[in-house]
Formats: sequence, structure tokens, C-alpha cells
Amino acid sequence: MKITKKHLKNKIVALVAVAVFSAPVMAENPQAEYESPSFFAMIGDLLVARPLLLAATVVGTAVYVLSAPFAALGGNIKQTGDTLVVMPFDATFNRCLGCSVQREQTF
Repeated sequence: MKITKKHLKNKIVALVAVAVFSAPVMAENPQAEYESPSFFAMIGDLLVARPLLLAATVVGTAVYVLSAPFAALGGNIKQTGDTLVVMPFDATFNRCLGCSVQREQTF
């Protein structure tokens, strides 16, 4: 099967659409924490949420690079970076497997 540019573009558009429209579904009350996630929560997180969050991190980084000059002019480059890159990265790589929210770290 030969992969064409149109086929690849359609796949990327579909992946971005899934990531964008599933984000509100994955959002939960920030007060809620699961101390010991269930087997199914861990499997779902590993097979569904983490790949979507990784895609959101990659897309957010690309959008951040494109929007950085405008954000710098507006004076909110740090907030833009936090929202588009840091938050998806933390949710992908720093959150425990199966947990719904990242736990607060105390130093």
C-alpha cells in the first residue's frame, strides 16, 4: 500500500481532531485523586490516554513554535508555553499510570 501525502494528511487531521475533542472528556475535577488506580484505569491510561496526550504534546509544541512571536509581542510567552507544551508534557510523562490528575508535590 502506497502512502500518499493526502492519505498522511487525513491521518494527521483525524489524530488532531480526536485529541482536541477528547480533551474535555478527559478533564476532571482537580480535587479528585485516586490513590490506587484500578487495573482497567491503568490499561486505559496506557493504551488510550498516553498516546493522545503524547500527540497533544507534539501538536502543542508545533503550535507554540508558530505562535511564539505573537505571544512574545503580547507579553504572555510563558503562559503560552505552559499551556501548550508543559501541561500536556506533565500529563503524559509525570502523572502516575491510571491517576486522573497529577498529585501535588511538596518540597
